[in-house]
Amino acid sequence: MYNPNNVFAKILRQELHFKKVKEGKHYLAFHDLFPKADIHILIIPKGAYMTYHDFMMNASQEERLDFFQGIVDIVKEHQLDQLGYKLHNNNLEAVNQTVPHFHMHILGWRTANKHMCPGL
Repeated sequence: MYNPNNVFAKILRQELHFKKVKEGKHYLAFHDLFPKADIHILIIPKGAYMTYHDFMMNASQEERLDFFQGIVDIVKEHQLDQLGYKLHNNNLEAVNQTVPHFHMHILGWRTANKHMCPGL
């Protein structure tokens, strides 16, 4: 069951401070507080979805399109389409999903040196 008191729900309600990157009708993107890369942006849907599966099964087509277009736009705006990037998502606690609100990590580096992402 979705917990409306999780940290991302609180961010969506502007109860917690965050550094916004971009916002769409159905998503919010902001900088990760504990970055694992030169560029580490989190993107979350505004709806109450716990996992990728929940989002894909229950979000409207408009919500899904806006969310994934937001990723494309952020990647382009940060030139990650040229530098390279990783998209990362954990689903459920068993595989280290720490916040029970669907989210994607957009990770990129300003150098050509490739890095692993410990802790994700």
